[in-house]
Amino acid sequence: MNQNALTKAKPFRSAISAEAVLDTLVTATMVLDTDLKVVFVNSAAESLLHCSATQIVGSALNQILLSAEDLQANLRKALREMQPFTARETLLQLPDNLREEVDLTVSILDNAHYLVLEMYPTTRLTRINQSKASTDRQATTRGLIRGLAHEVKNPLGGIRGAAQLLERELPSAALSEYTGVIIAEADRLKDLVDRMLGPHQRPNIEAVYLPEICEHVIAVAASEFSDRIEWLRDYDPSLPDIAGDRDQIIQAVLNVVRNACQALINTNAAKITLQTRITRQFTIGKIRHRQVMCLNIIDNGPGIDSRDLERIFYPMISGRPDGSGLGLSITQHIISEHNGVIQVSSTFGQTIFSIFLPFEQPAEEAGQQERK
Repeated sequence: MNQNALTKAKPFRSAISAEAVLDTLVTATMVLDTDLKVVFVNSAAESLLHCSATQIVGSALNQILLSAEDLQANLRKALREMQPFTARETLLQLPDNLREEVDLTVSILDNAHYLVLEMYPTTRLTRINQSKASTDRQATTRGLIRGLAHEVKNPLGGIRGAAQLLERELPSAALSEYTGVIIAEADRLKDLVDRMLGPHQRPNIEAVYLPEICEHVIAVAASEFSDRIEWLRDYDPSLPDIAGDRDQIIQAVLNVVRNACQALINTNAAKITLQTRITRQFTIGKIRHRQVMCLNIIDNGPGIDSRDLERIFYPMISGRPDGSGLGLSITQHIISEHNGVIQVSSTFGQTIFSIFLPFEQPAEEAGQQERK
């Protein structure tokens, strides 16, 4: 390296610490000492492990990763032999029954005084790919529905108008019962098509406090489903407001909560938990956000059939014989309009719908709202 390069490098080294560089990485990174205690985690690792640096730093590895005896043995072996290693598809068991599958790379620093763990979450990448595919399919389906709606609503208007004219010409009032059926069914089909299309208006962006939204939804759902369900709240009080349309977000959350309530009808000791958290280094579409709001809606019902999970957000798909199949489709559309994403995971006894929303909406949308 020449003298000019060295001169340029020195201010950079003094201005930026190693911690600051590590904290900007997308890769979840954790540094351990020889006792396998955590001395540093970056923001991506906080997000992956669902814990803050304050909770993690200073803790032993086995307090953060449960049932990790094999991993600890391999880490001690790496320290003894000064040999880095890579472990593919390693399942990390976290507190609160959370799991993450990662590709793990371990490096050794400073003559075996520290271990650097780089964790690449394969589970999250799979979710991102599935979410993108689902959003693309939803956009295609919605385009088809819009075209179909146009073709259906025009004839329905003609049928309804003809039935009204016919009703006036009938010789007997008793016969108007039949035209009444035609008019009522035409109105019902028009309402169904409108519901399939979802909200017609762009979101009216304002500051929204998510726990207040959750309390409103709980009040509505509790009045509908009486006292059969125990409502649990797990809000992070430090979270700021998000930018969104209050009424539309209420509708989106209410659709998910109603589905959960209906799934719990035959469940003893039915419980629904609404939980708010910050998720760090989260990718929505093609944009990586440093922080996003996460709302988890958790129920202890029988779960969702694995065959239905991939198509659960499609219109007209329902797991109940009397379901319209529109609620979750509308929810996904509303969340997409807010530049967010909704994900679902389900096993017997626990179904989690996770809604991820950015704290701020893109500048062009804010500008549109101001012009309105």
